[in-house]
Amino acid sequence: MAAPESWDHGGPTAADEAVASVFREEHGRLLASLVARFGDLDLAEEVTSQALEAALVRWPVDGVPTRPGAWLLTTARRKAVDRLRRDQAYAARLAVLQVEADRAAPAPPADAGGGLPDERLTLFFTCAHPALPAEARGALTLRCLAGLTTPEVARAYLVPSATMAQRIVRAKRKIREARIPFRVPGADELPARLPGVLQVLYSIFTEGYTASSGPELQRLDLAEEAIRLTRVLRRLLPAEREVTGLLALMLLVHARRAARTAPDGALVLLADQDRGRWDRAMIDEGLALVPAALAAGPPGPYGVQAAIAALHDEAPDLSATDWPQIVALYDVLLALAPSPVVALNRAVAVAMRDGPAAGLALLDALADEPRLRGHHPYPAARGDLLRRLGRLREAGAAYRVALALAGTEPERAHLRGKLAAIGATGRSGPPDPSGPPGPPGP
Repeated sequence: MAAPESWDHGGPTAADEAVASVFREEHGRLLASLVARFGDLDLAEEVTSQALEAALVRWPVDGVPTRPGAWLLTTARRKAVDRLRRDQAYAARLAVLQVEADRAAPAPPADAGGGLPDERLTLFFTCAHPALPAEARGALTLRCLAGLTTPEVARAYLVPSATMAQRIVRAKRKIREARIPFRVPGADELPARLPGVLQVLYSIFTEGYTASSGPELQRLDLAEEAIRLTRVLRRLLPAEREVTGLLALMLLVHARRAARTAPDGALVLLADQDRGRWDRAMIDEGLALVPAALAAGPPGPYGVQAAIAALHDEAPDLSATDWPQIVALYDVLLALAPSPVVALNRAVAVAMRDGPAAGLALLDALADEPRLRGHHPYPAARGDLLRRLGRLREAGAAYRVALALAGTEPERAHLRGKLAAIGATGRSGPPDPSGPPGPPGP
């Protein structure tokens, strides 16, 4: 293939870096365009990989094209056509699926610029389709929209690669056999379907914010990928306030990442964090989004959570935090999206406003909630409030329950330290209210 004169010529290292950069930014768009054209996710993934392999071979020789995304798309389309020509039965099956999808799909609306919406929207809604198992939705989102390999997705969810491969294969089979259409929901469907997409993105982020298990507290790569995908979704749906609210929440929470762990990886509570290490540019960006998330209508759960995170980030220290306003926002959040996790976080905020006895009474009222029985922050918070009330034996029992449930080594080490502290002096810090309030809904 002859290189056009407009190509930038560079060595193999530059080409390799260009392929990696383009693939990261263009993978979701490329895959979505191919799915929209050919109606088959497996075929789209196959030819996307082949186009990338072709770029790794050609770009070091011919130079990096000025429009590398377009080059990849053209190459992938040619490879898809070649594949269909070789397999007429496969082509016939795809043609039937495409006709059915065209009949089911409403006419796509024009975007603000007068063109058609970005086809990545189809993948956001397909990957988060309610017909798919919950454990498969996040995996498909990372595989299709973030461009992670199956082993990388498996590492994100801390399962063997073979298990994740089977999970993804089953999800794709479900899409194919259930004839789930590759399309953006119509305006009448969007309010019901968008929360599922946001929940998938937030679940990815929360696993990055505090890993469910492993040697490290945070999975920064996963949290940052969730933020990147949410930025993409906001560009595609700029008028959706809850998308803006979710992005604001992620930014305001992730801005504290550098201060949440010590150099040795130990957990650092909000009360003890060096707020000078917080990412002020990220906080400013998040704060600027909060008004848009809350304006022009009743607030949504993510907008309210973003407002709570904003109050934490604006305070110069823990004692100066506006706890009455935070409690009031939790009241709003509980009305919008009742959840035991939200009630737990509200109880901690009440303890900071009114004292440990008030918070403990609210926590004890949640004792029979089945969804909190395996949630280690619940007994950990009880232990903190019991300790502050001088009930050290009960505090120790609560900490031991939390220790048995904690998933990461930094969390376990922190709880062991609390147990040692109450055994020696009966003192340790207040409950930590620094995390996101938890995904809305049951």
